[in-house]
Amino acid sequence: MKVTDITCHVLQSKVEQPFTSARGWLYTTRASCIVEVSTDAGITGWGECYGPAAVNKTIIETQYRSRVIGRDPFDVEVVWEDLYNRIKDYGLTGMTIAALSGIDIALWDIIGRAVGKPVHKLIGGAHRTEVQAYATGLYFIDMDRLVEEAVEEAQEYVEGGFRAIKMKIGLGDPKLDLRRVAAVRKAIGPDVKLAVDANHCFTVPQAIRLGRAMEELDLLWFEEPISPEDHDGYVEVTRALDMAVAGGENDFTRWGFRDVIARKAMDIVQPDVCAAGGISECRKIAAMASAHGVECVPHAWGSAIGLAATVQFIAALPDMPPAFRPMPPMLEFEQTPNPLRDHLAKEPIVQHRGMVRVPDGPGLGIDVDRAVLAQYKVG
Repeated sequence: MKVTDITCHVLQSKVEQPFTSARGWLYTTRASCIVEVSTDAGITGWGECYGPAAVNKTIIETQYRSRVIGRDPFDVEVVWEDLYNRIKDYGLTGMTIAALSGIDIALWDIIGRAVGKPVHKLIGGAHRTEVQAYATGLYFIDMDRLVEEAVEEAQEYVEGGFRAIKMKIGLGDPKLDLRRVAAVRKAIGPDVKLAVDANHCFTVPQAIRLGRAMEELDLLWFEEPISPEDHDGYVEVTRALDMAVAGGENDFTRWGFRDVIARKAMDIVQPDVCAAGGISECRKIAAMASAHGVECVPHAWGSAIGLAATVQFIAALPDMPPAFRPMPPMLEFEQTPNPLRDHLAKEPIVQHRGMVRVPDGPGLGIDVDRAVLAQYKVG
């Protein structure tokens, strides 16, 4: 079997109710670069790239496509190394790796479809048949009701069956952040896990000061407290706080995670399979984390394809040793409306009362609805 073509689909949908995260980023659209890899055996694989879709499309079409056509999809890691070395002089991180991730995911999808097995069977087997999801939400929408809207939204998630929630912080006023988190903790009670995500908006002293104030609220983790490239700063924050510190959604490849993990700059690393190098590379990152007693809880954002790849990856991750944090890795399940996630697959991956079944169909376990693909395609 040989690859005959790679097609990039740039998809975009409007957000019905715009929302804001830390640092004032306003989300008004959802967009993704979907990678379709065709073969001479009539088998098609699908992947997804994290980040600006048009940039990913350009990188794939100008740097990668010609090097993958004619290759055997089963040589997935051979292809990975070839593409990585192709851009090593100028693309060790960032968009070049995100674009590579989409191709890697699609090749694994092809392999699974060719042998009739889900990806998790190809990368070691499933430690679980369902994954606990945590609800990511509680963005900033109504600036006049920041505390009230967070409490109301969190209560809705608990009533819907979620046993873990992640909320945004980073309003520019640490006292308001603290009051908002405390109100949510009080509203959901002590038995629902609660994490906070700052989208790397704080300085090291600010993160330590706010983190210490939040410790009594029994938080699951403090995500991206500071800028992702400041690994020395992460060491300081992690050593200063009793709560777990998480990060890594903006890190790339085994080399990008190597020093973070070896130094235990974070308690939890969060590689994104659509960004960090695909399934091939995230396996290596997770193995390295396990060897150092660092938990791996992947980041997830995007369409049905990225979600499916993340679920397959999480299914194959072992639990962390009970001495650390006796819990299996969880799946991030974004709660803002996302038609690219909810409608792109003919049978979408859904959560039911906070649990997600691991697809056992071949490859990623989903089939793309081409009518929906065409509906949201731009350019």
